[in-house]
Amino acid sequence: WKPVLNLNSVVVGLQFLLLEPNPEDPLNKEAAHHLYTNPKAFGDYVKQTMQGGTFSGIQYDRVL
Repeated sequence: WKPVLNLNSVVVGLQFLLLEPNPEDPLNKEAAHHLYTNPKAFGDYVKQTMQGGTFSGIQYDRVL
């Protein structure tokens, strides 16, 4: 974090991270593997979990 960054640059940076995820340097290696090997299935997994589904034995809260 640098004081020269304003809220707009932080929001734009977050938007970029969400729109262009980098599977080469992931925080979640399993998710990155799915994104890299099968983007369609990755999208389905994301939708499933955002709707309160379970993935890899973890139950997620419904946020959509």
